[in-house]
Amino acid sequence: MTDDNHEALIAAVQEASAKWIAAFNAGDADGCTAAYEKDAVMRATPFGTFTGHTEIHAFWSKLIESGFTGVEYINPKIEVVDAQSVIVSSDWRMNNAHGVITKELWVLQPDGTALLREDDFEALG
Repeated sequence: MTDDNHEALIAAVQEASAKWIAAFNAGDADGCTAAYEKDAVMRATPFGTFTGHTEIHAFWSKLIESGFTGVEYINPKIEVVDAQSVIVSSDWRMNNAHGVITKELWVLQPDGTALLREDDFEALG
């Protein structure tokens, strides 16, 4: 992978992640869901595993409707896996909870954008 490809991949992931954060903080469950591949898997400890857009959308809708907002990532780490994928891990906090993201697997799509294929996180409080 060239340095240019490496930088473009990281930039695509950072842009997609920022869009997800903005959608969540705006109360936009559709925007949150749009950040995932159609058959993505989200493991949200202790809530369960959610597969595909319908289940993932229902999770984010319920959380947003419950008044959760203001998510921010704390000290995110970016690991390039290969020419098409990146893993992001981070601590996070929001108005009513905090936790840890153990694995966001972002995959570069044919149009140059990045989408989540796997999302593993834990709410700690």
